[in-house]
Amino acid sequence: MTPRGDDDPAAGHARTLLRTATRYSGFRCVALCLVSIVATGAGLLLPAVLGRALDLVLAHAPATRWVLCCAGLVLLLGLLDAAQTVLTGTVDARTTAWLRRRVTGHVLGVGPRAADRFGSGELVARLVGNAAEAGTTPAARAALLAALAGPVGGMVALAVIDWWLAAVFLAGAPVLALLLRAVSRDTSESASRYQRAQGRIAAALAEAVEGVRTVRAAGTEDRETARVLRPLPELSRAGHRMWRVQGRAAARAVAVAPLLQLAVVAVAGVLLTRDRLSVGEVLAASRYAVLATGVGVLVGRLAGLARARAAARRLGEVGTEPAIAYGDRRLPAGPGRLELRGVTARRGGRTVLDGVDLDVPGGTTLAVVGRSGAGKSLLAALAGRLSEPDAGEVLLDGVPLRELRHDELRGAVGYAFARPALLGGTVERAIGLGVAAPSAGLIREAARTARADDFVRRLPHGYGTPVADAPCSGGEAQRLGLARAFAHGGRLLILDDALSSLDTVTERHITDALFGDGPGTTRLLVAHRGATAACADAVAWLDGGRVRAVGRHEELWRLAEYRAVFGDGAAYRDEAAFGDEAAFEDEAAFEDGADPADPPVADGGSRPAPDTRGTTSGERGVTA
Repeated sequence: MTPRGDDDPAAGHARTLLRTATRYSGFRCVALCLVSIVATGAGLLLPAVLGRALDLVLAHAPATRWVLCCAGLVLLLGLLDAAQTVLTGTVDARTTAWLRRRVTGHVLGVGPRAADRFGSGELVARLVGNAAEAGTTPAARAALLAALAGPVGGMVALAVIDWWLAAVFLAGAPVLALLLRAVSRDTSESASRYQRAQGRIAAALAEAVEGVRTVRAAGTEDRETARVLRPLPELSRAGHRMWRVQGRAAARAVAVAPLLQLAVVAVAGVLLTRDRLSVGEVLAASRYAVLATGVGVLVGRLAGLARARAAARRLGEVGTEPAIAYGDRRLPAGPGRLELRGVTARRGGRTVLDGVDLDVPGGTTLAVVGRSGAGKSLLAALAGRLSEPDAGEVLLDGVPLRELRHDELRGAVGYAFARPALLGGTVERAIGLGVAAPSAGLIREAARTARADDFVRRLPHGYGTPVADAPCSGGEAQRLGLARAFAHGGRLLILDDALSSLDTVTERHITDALFGDGPGTTRLLVAHRGATAACADAVAWLDGGRVRAVGRHEELWRLAEYRAVFGDGAAYRDEAAFGDEAAFEDEAAFEDGADPADPPVADGGSRPAPDTRGTTSGERGVTA
């Protein structure tokens, strides 16, 4: 059952969102409301003027002025109807655009948690379809006032003509009120079900599109089509229910409204025979009876509002996910020392990182290794505050990341990912994304460092080639992502498996730049290759959500469990190809029966053994 009132945070966010959106188009909403009310007033005035003109014509009295008034009112109603159409379209478009900007900004502010909770396809459905439907709310509310003014004004006009006419109408008014209430309630419930089913279809479709190559390779197109369309019967049922609700409402209105109109006309006829009403007043009363029983207009307005409220609530659900808050502190001068103190992170009901402590001095390179699911990428996200820990804190040069200003943090930390998103339109803009002053020289130097300059120059328009027209392999896309990170600079560079698709030679060149005089001060790498880990100043070995050990790669290599992270000897042969002879000798000594009684860590422990706790990796000083 859907919560209500204060127990439903999504509804509260939706109300706030719609109030703000209405204020955004406040002037136009007021204009629309005034135009609608004036149109309703003109519509209420027209029957009286028609009746008066008819009485004068029947009495053979001059009626030219009243006929001209009728013509003027008809012309005015046409102009007001055109103005209503333009204002409604304008308010709907402005409100929808504002809602999309607001919710999109919130989704980006929330970060990866939004996609984790709702799914990318579901978010797109809410930002596109639900925002458009919710965007009709301000105009619908403004028009609803006029729609309500019509029946109320018609009833008042009947009372002005003769109170008996109003009494007859009021006898059937409660039935109409109950009918409208039922329409609003049932439509809202059906619309919510319909929109939820739409969201599930969109989410499944996004997954299928993203994995289209896998689907085609497996030959499971029919199965995936069935999976995507699985919610279709529910969507159909919800849609049919909405039509049935409105159909029943229209049927009841057809049954009730004409009876009330006939009753009013009948009483007016009786009063005519008793000379209490004129022929023109009977005509006016018949028109006012139609206006007073204008349930059809109200049913349509209420149904539209119910659908808009249901859509707004789905946007409100996105708003319940809190965005990342930033502080107002700036970073002091420093080399980029990174500290994780007691960091715990839970995802999907599972503790991925449990009390992680790391201290990475400025100017050093730390490789983070571990088996799949050990929490390497999550640690990388926490280190630059792309995600929030559930406990503990992350500091950069002694300042907690949560206390830093947004621009300060994002300017200090650069990222490169395994599958970078190339945004910005052209290749040059994709590399310069987020860079404060992306000069052409800076962009090209970063591309050369990432070994991307050669293939970019071969593109049809070089750096000005649109990304959509620049087919990139996985390795080329990674090089563009690395170039963006290099151009960004900052005192901390985080590479989340950003070398995984590179060939061996390219990786060697880039690691030479990274570990030599390359860009960035402090470097944190998520590494899956032993060769990459061997080049780092120190390695943090994650195991079971904790730091199993921190040390030089050749020291940790003596442990069989550490070697198993890289697939034992296979990964080590990669290192030998890089010429790491010292590591190779350590492995040979270990396999030849060297005494492992004094390893650098306690086997199976969550931290380095007491005799090595706090030891450094040579002169680099990375500790756990």
